[in-house]
Amino acid sequence: MNRYFFIVFTTGISICASAQQKEIELDPITITATLTPKSALTTGRNIILIKGEQINKLPVNSIDELIRYLPGVEVQSRGPMGAQSNITIRGGTFQQVLIILDGIRLNDPLSGHFNSYIPIAPAEIDRIEILKGASSAVYGTEAVGGVVHIITKTFAAQKGKQQHKLNAQVTAGEYGLRNAQAGFSWQKNKTAVAGGLLQNVADGQPLRGTNGFFNLTTISLSAKQYINDKISIAYRGAYDDRNFNAQNFYTNILTDSATERVITRWHHLNFTYQHKKHRFSFDGGAKDASDKYQFRKSAVANTNRSNLYQALALHNYNFNKKSSLTSGVQLIERSVQSNNRGNHSITTAGVFVILNQQIAEHFTINPALRVDWNERAGLELIPQLNLSYRYEKLQLRASAGRSTRDADFTERFNNYQPATVAAGNRIGNPDLEAENAFSYEAGADYLFTNELKVSAGWFQRYHNGLIDYVSTPYSNMPRQVNLIPGATYSLAKNIDKVNTKGIETDIQYSKTFSANHTLIAAMGFVWINSKSSDSIPSLYVSNHAKYFTNFSVQYRYKFISIAINGLYKQRRPQTGNPAFVPVSKDYFLMNARLEGHFIENKLGVFIQADNVFNRRYSDILGTVMPNRWLMGGIKVSL
Repeated sequence: MNRYFFIVFTTGISICASAQQKEIELDPITITATLTPKSALTTGRNIILIKGEQINKLPVNSIDELIRYLPGVEVQSRGPMGAQSNITIRGGTFQQVLIILDGIRLNDPLSGHFNSYIPIAPAEIDRIEILKGASSAVYGTEAVGGVVHIITKTFAAQKGKQQHKLNAQVTAGEYGLRNAQAGFSWQKNKTAVAGGLLQNVADGQPLRGTNGFFNLTTISLSAKQYINDKISIAYRGAYDDRNFNAQNFYTNILTDSATERVITRWHHLNFTYQHKKHRFSFDGGAKDASDKYQFRKSAVANTNRSNLYQALALHNYNFNKKSSLTSGVQLIERSVQSNNRGNHSITTAGVFVILNQQIAEHFTINPALRVDWNERAGLELIPQLNLSYRYEKLQLRASAGRSTRDADFTERFNNYQPATVAAGNRIGNPDLEAENAFSYEAGADYLFTNELKVSAGWFQRYHNGLIDYVSTPYSNMPRQVNLIPGATYSLAKNIDKVNTKGIETDIQYSKTFSANHTLIAAMGFVWINSKSSDSIPSLYVSNHAKYFTNFSVQYRYKFISIAINGLYKQRRPQTGNPAFVPVSKDYFLMNARLEGHFIENKLGVFIQADNVFNRRYSDILGTVMPNRWLMGGIKVSL
């Protein structure tokens, strides 16, 4: 461990810098923490921002792979290049991170495993904002460990600008890999339009008796129109189709030769009115997802269809330059139709208010209060307080708040419909109560120069009733209707108490030496310790990394550039898994890309290696991830 950590740490320190286009912002304007544009160093929160153009410059092939290398964010992958990943922040389970696209939520009501299926082409992304820590007072359920907010070019477009961009990239590699990315954005005066395509296809590397194939396609299109100086309307539609080998994604059974296909359709309509001190917006979103999972060819497929409908109304009033008040109303309806889980629906609603108040010259306070209503759990009161003190280049920050999460339909009803359920499978529990937690954090950010920012902080989260899967014998199962006597299953249950604490450090540095000489890098390190009151270890609480560091580096000199991503993680060893699906206790990964730039940067030619050191590893349950993968391609930017 020490040798790998030294490599990562010295790499991150000695090659820290950024490029002319500021892909990594050291003091960005963010909307994620307070829903109104604020300097990140006045929000009282730890926020990382990265521009969408990075996905074409780093050795990554999908949005979740890009997020994987952002400081302090752990992505637990089941499959490569967007097949499936779990995003975790600060030791939370993957259901405890809220994914937001242009202000409204994406988290799937069927299962948190689908949260990384983000229906947006990379070409449409303006920036990604990562907010670490609890934010349920602003966003409601699931914003426990943090928030991943993706803001697109069209929805971020401001009236009066003119720009035209077109880019395309094709990649080919080992194991039948074919990758295509393409996109455009066009804006003139009051009209903005953008669209894009991302496709990853491969026959896949060899697995146990099969190949890890995938066929992943995302298409998105958006438009925004300013009706006049006060009113704008924006719309996005997207189609996301992911078909892949899912061997041991959900079980550790030898006969598992599963395949899965998830198709998502996404619609989002925004109306905004802004005049003088008032800003009002209304967002409506509709998500339809169909999932077909087949354990093996001879088995009956699980077919699930989930729907997420939501409406969000926001009003912001600026009293003056130092004070503003944001209030909102949110309505969400979730439903599922499944031959495995049955047919169910649930409605939730919330009202909230956020005060942004600057006191004197250096001190900012952001209290927030939310009241959530859930037809299962009733009313929940969710407070949050963020404090920030900024003096010259130093920011001191602190935050405390409550967060909640209700069980998804898989946790409540998994395997309730089949006639018989084999031993070792996960069983839902309809009597699950909502999780609740209280989180504290304190930290500091320091801008040593306009090029170097170092952040460090401490956090702690006290959980009551955290939902996780626990190994349970048949005799202790609350429902035994379709179970096998004497068998053991993984039962979803509320764990009495879980205490998570940790320390995190982020380093970002930006430097432009000349027009043809730049360097970009960022690095994060996290130590996390979780203790549970349950004597039997649960699945996901014990799976997060105890020591975790990740980094990304880009260096360009004239027409040659090199980009490197890497991560190291160490976690407690997992017991009970069969030898054919081991879970890696620790591993170090690195991806690299070498690129040549020609014709005034309009043409690029690159070669890339994923998993450079050919590390055999697995993140969850023992799903085997790919060995070294070589590829190359060309890209055009106009």
